[in-house]
Order: sequence, then structure tokens, then C-alpha cells
Amino acid sequence: MIRITGGKVFDPANNLHGVIRDVCIQNGKIVDDLPSRGRTLDATGLVIFPGGVDAHTHVAGSSLNFARGLLPEHLRNAHPIIRDQICRAGWKSLTPTTFATGYVYAGMGWTTVNEAAVAALSARHTHEELRDTPMVDKTFCILMANNEILLDLLQAGEPERARHLLAWYIRATQAYGVKAVNPGGVVAWKAGRAGKDAQTLHQPVPGYHRVTPGHIVAALARFCDELHLPHPVHLHCNDLGAPGNVATTLETIRLLEGHRAHLAHLQFHAYGGSDWESFCSGSTRIAEVFNASPNLTADVGLVLFGPAVTISADSPWQHLLHQLTGKKWGNIDVENETGCGIVPYVYKEKNLVNAVQWAVGLELLLLIDDPWRIALTTDHPNGAPFWRYPEIIRLLMDRDFRQEQIARIPDPIRRRMILPDLDRVYTLSEIAIIQSAGPARILGLKQKGHLGRGADADLVLYEEEPDAQRMFAYPRYVLKGGEIVLEEGELRRSVDGQTTASRPQYDVGIEKELAPRFSRRYAMAWENYPIVSDQLPGLQIQDCG
Repeated sequence: MIRITGGKVFDPANNLHGVIRDVCIQNGKIVDDLPSRGRTLDATGLVIFPGGVDAHTHVAGSSLNFARGLLPEHLRNAHPIIRDQICRAGWKSLTPTTFATGYVYAGMGWTTVNEAAVAALSARHTHEELRDTPMVDKTFCILMANNEILLDLLQAGEPERARHLLAWYIRATQAYGVKAVNPGGVVAWKAGRAGKDAQTLHQPVPGYHRVTPGHIVAALARFCDELHLPHPVHLHCNDLGAPGNVATTLETIRLLEGHRAHLAHLQFHAYGGSDWESFCSGSTRIAEVFNASPNLTADVGLVLFGPAVTISADSPWQHLLHQLTGKKWGNIDVENETGCGIVPYVYKEKNLVNAVQWAVGLELLLLIDDPWRIALTTDHPNGAPFWRYPEIIRLLMDRDFRQEQIARIPDPIRRRMILPDLDRVYTLSEIAIIQSAGPARILGLKQKGHLGRGADADLVLYEEEPDAQRMFAYPRYVLKGGEIVLEEGELRRSVDGQTTASRPQYDVGIEKELAPRFSRRYAMAWENYPIVSDQLPGLQIQDCG
């Protein structure tokens, strides 16, 4: 039992915005009060937030292991968040080990992560890696927008069976949600058609004359709603990263009308211009339509200058990036389900495209009215590593610092963005929303992101100071499940996080069709594919009502 006294509590979900009050913890949960016995933690002068929730990151699975092998280079002069323990645990690259990943997240006060893209075929291995990632609770989304069995059923005009199939995949992989990456575009890539036609929403997918990317987007959004999944379809739109892709994003939003959807790394889908020479920000139009679409949520996927590694199931885009940059490239084609490409990258402030990308992410955060619907992410490690989140927070809270960074960009490039004209600054309450409360609500994790009765006792205590970047990089205390795991920058205790899976309902009759389909499509036998929950000790199940 712990009573935290004297701290300034920021708990936007319960309308607490800097209120000095006690926070009481018993058996790993927040409670209203405690008996007199138990430990008291004096938080006078400290700011108390719910533990951070990363709604979109890439921390486990086959793609991360591929990247670790492709990019053995170590970061030079990496600044450890928890002193030297992190480097000893394997934090020496942009894709750290599972152990270091959990420690670094906790070292900043982030206690829950959503692995945003897992090939269903590799889900078993992903579960193993997530179990090896300490200090944080986990969820993950499986990739379904290029699953050929699902597309077969859509082609046959049988959406009801396709919905049951989707539910079966979620349960067979013990996943939490559904990810859609470049719907239909990876199938086109595998068919040898990776050009612009493969990105068009209304052109049939090769081999499926009755199915277009637009049909896949709308169907998956509807299925996720009908299955009552806690998190809507997690959508990586078509035409990622391309000049003028704002038009594709707006058309996608139109197709989603009437259904929930989460737009992943929205920054990468908000570009104007008609080619690389005319590349410019398209954030104003995206923010305007997004603000008027309450069915949508998003994470920003912000770019920061410096080294990164792009890892995406969007294989055609990754190959194009390889061609544009000349950087080394790795490719994975997951049989009949998805793909993956990996390319190292360095974002440069003097580069037109990179500078506009940096600006667009900040513009979206400043233009979108409702912070509850936009989560702080870098699409780790695509836009920047997650341990640079404190730098983003300073850019949002400190206008002078932001203007200093803008001034470093050449004048001709600054004219391609609207960021210099934006004066908005974030408050601590708004940071608490985009870092904790909002992502938890977006993911449908009711026990996360708040400090109300019954919530998981995941908390972070910061020392309030003018330098927001330092404040959020070096918390004084971090508590996970009611246990003090970090104190004064030192790791006090290592705890295992839990993985949560969804359990949608489906017609078991669909299983009778799967064995022959698997024999035609997969090298793995159908009976070896599903993961039994008993094989995953500690797995938390969230039923879908």
C-alpha cells in the first residue's frame, strides 16, 4: 500500500488539472483511500501523470529482428535515461533488445505500448518477444488488409463470412486489434505492380476484379465495429509518403464515414504538391476534415531530424525509398498475408522533404482541436526513436524553442510549411492527454491512462521545471502496477508486463472451410496455426460485448 501526498495531479480523464491531492494505491490498483498503515511517498513539488501509453510503436516481431540484423551499427554517444543499466541491457541501436526497450520506456514514464503491425503468421514469436519485454503492458494489432483468404471471401461477395474469418484470426493469434497497411497494395506488389496504379483506392486489386483498396478499407472498418472490438481498425492509408497524398487520405476519410477508424502516423499521409520538387505541407486540409470527423482518431507519427530506421509492412513504399536514397534495403514477403520492408534513413533539416515532414507532424498536433483524438507517436523507429518524445513535448510547450528550430531551416523550405505561423502551445493537461489519457481511450484500455478508482496503478512523477524536455526525460519516480520501479533515475525493481488480447465472437462453422484453404495457401498446417491462450501465461482477455 502506498499513499502519494502533496503532488500536483494531472488526470484529465477525471477532470483533474494540476490539483494537489493524495493518490492511494492498494493491490496494484488506484483506490479512494487507505488505512493509516502503509508507505507514504512525499510528492511535494512534483507533477503526477498516469503512465504513458504508446498507441503506435514497433517493438517486437520478425520485422524488428530483421532490422536488428540489418542494422548492427551502434548509436554513438547514446544518452542513457536510466544511467548505464540501459546500455548494459542492449540499448545501443535504433532497434534495441526487448529488455532495453521495456527499461527505456519505463525510464521515461511510459508503461503501456501497442505493437502496431504483426503478421498473423508470426504472432506466436511476437508473443514470446513481448513476454521478454519487461516493465510495460502490451497489445498488438494483426495485419489483415492484404490477407488473401480474406480477399477471396470479399471477391466472392461474402462479407459475413469474411467478418467471421477476421474474428477467427484475432482469436487464433491472441491479438488485440486489426491493422490495415496499404490495403491491396502489398498484393499488387507481390503481383509485380508496385506503381501508382497499385495505390489508387478505386482500381481493382490484381487477381481480385471485384475488390478495390477502398472496398477493403470500408469492409475492415465495418467488421471491427460489428465485432465490437475495443480499438477500431488501425489504418495505414494508401499512398504513404508520396507528394499530393493528401487527396488519397481525404478520400479514405470519406469512405470511412459512419464507422470508427484510427489513422496511423497521420503525418506521413498529409503532403501536398504534385512531385518531389513541389512537395509541401497538406496539414491544413487534413486537420480541417479530421476536426469535423468525430468517428476518427489518429496518432501523429512525427519526424525528428537525425537517424531512424524505416520498418513497414508497406513493401512497395519501402522499395521506392530504397531506390530514392540508395540505402541498403531488406524485404520480407509473408506468405499470403502481408509484406515488410526495412531501410535505414537519416532525416536532415536542410532537406526539403525531411523539413516539411518534421513541420507537418507538429502542424497536425497544433491544428487538430481535440487532443483526445490525436496521440503522441513517432511511429518508432520510422520517424524517430521513441526515447525522443521529451523533445517533441518541448516543441509543443515552448514556442520560443520551436521558433528557434524553425529558424534553422532555409527560407525557401519554410515557405512550404505553415508551422512558423502557429502560436499555439500545449499545457501540461494537454500533454497528459496526448501522452496518457487519450491513447488509452483510443485503444479502449479502460484501466489505463487515468488515476480514478480501479485504474491500474501505473504512474509517473516528474519534477516540474521550465525545460520541458529535461522534465519529461528524467522522471523522479515511476510506478508500475503499484510498485516503485524507478527512483531518482535508478532502476529499483524489474516487473513483467501483461499482454491483453481481444475475444470477438464468430461462427465456428468458418473453421470447417479453413483447413482446405490453408492447404492451398499456407506452408503451415491449419491445426498448427492457432495459439491456445493456455500457452501464454498471464495473458489478459478482453471480451467484446
